[in-house]
Amino acid sequence: MSWLELLNNLENGSVRAATQDEQGNWHANVEVKQVILEAFRNGTNVEFPGGFVDKDNLAPQGFNAEQNVRMVPGGSSVRRGAYVASGTIIMPPAYVNIGAFIDEGTMVDSHALVGSCAQVGKNVHLSAAVQLGGVLEPVGASPVVIEDDAFIGAGCVIVEGVVVKKGAVLAPGVRLSATIPVYDCVNERVLEKGEPIPENAIVIPGSRPSSSAWGREQGLSMSCALIVKYRDEQSDASLILEEVLR
Repeated sequence: MSWLELLNNLENGSVRAATQDEQGNWHANVEVKQVILEAFRNGTNVEFPGGFVDKDNLAPQGFNAEQNVRMVPGGSSVRRGAYVASGTIIMPPAYVNIGAFIDEGTMVDSHALVGSCAQVGKNVHLSAAVQLGGVLEPVGASPVVIEDDAFIGAGCVIVEGVVVKKGAVLAPGVRLSATIPVYDCVNERVLEKGEPIPENAIVIPGSRPSSSAWGREQGLSMSCALIVKYRDEQSDASLILEEVLR
């Protein structure tokens, strides 16, 4: 597949940078990422209106009313090779990078970043200043995935291929990476490295004592995340305003 054909297929959603198997696990589409890198190598830097410079084959996308994407004026950009489904709302300024996939009915709020190849499901809310890390290299590395109906609070940072399963809620300021431990206070266990945030989990920022004796003597603590409960009728009611705003 040529890089031009691939970029078109990424934009219409027929090809994705990551896929989910029958067991619900996500895997990077290595061929897709290789061809995206080829597109970068084949592009030439050119000037775009407004004083911007980028590869000539990766110009930002435009939208029309028939696509039913609300791209609110004010400085947002969706790069070539990203898919944005019907019913998506993008508030300014926000940025959606190449290879990203955003499914139907999702809100991308102000100052949010959907990094390269990140996968976002249906009816997700990415609140203000949410950062979803991108990954093109190494090509086998899995991207960040946010599954359907998740609510990601303001200022959350999710990087290094973390997967957030369906219906999970992240409170403002949660940081998730491959090295930040997640403590499930409901089931009294620590999630294994690489284990997804479970379905319907409600996650808040936390801290834990330093692992070194000297750090403990100094009263130092390290970042972690805490699952404090799982969604119920009461927590769902607190999120219902989201539908009204659409």
